[in-house]
Amino acid sequence: MEERRIGVYVCHCGSNIAGVVDCGKVAEYAKTLPNVVVARDYTYMCSDPGQNLIKDDIKKLNLNRVVVASCSPRMHEPTFRRAIQDAGLNQYLFEMANIREHCSWVHEDPQKATEKAKALVSAAVRRVYYHEPLETRIVTMNPNVLVVGGGVAGIQAALEIAAAGHKVYLVERSPSIGGIWPSSIRPSPRWTVPPVF
Repeated sequence: MEERRIGVYVCHCGSNIAGVVDCGKVAEYAKTLPNVVVARDYTYMCSDPGQNLIKDDIKKLNLNRVVVASCSPRMHEPTFRRAIQDAGLNQYLFEMANIREHCSWVHEDPQKATEKAKALVSAAVRRVYYHEPLETRIVTMNPNVLVVGGGVAGIQAALEIAAAGHKVYLVERSPSIGGIWPSSIRPSPRWTVPPVF
């Protein structure tokens, strides 16, 4: 097993994070975690200078895992994945800790918010330790759909999927479709459901 060399980067996000969380303390704490080679805090990690800081450390310090503690992964995870890939590291050897939405935006007590940010960074470091490089693959898929259960919900799902232009296979274990009806609204024996293909 190769030696894990982890870099941790804590973003201030202007005052969005740094207004509540002590980012310097979080970075100092990260330096004490196992396998962390470098930990830094910076005003805007998503900026070009912030990304270049990560790229330079990957090359100079031979990092093979990266953690960024900043905003929501929905916002900037692709940004950081691209940055580490540009530096020659597999994009999946990356983990993000959301210390904006989970710490600074939901806490008023700076000390508690900072402690929580440390815990999230610690968890991210422990998690990224076990990451393995992955490769994106393109595979063929079967666009047909199997709907299990010919009750009201199954029939409705099959109809909507078929209306969207997909071939649907509707499977029901009973000899007839329609599901279980309460006795008060049970349809008459003459009522039938047209087959769905």
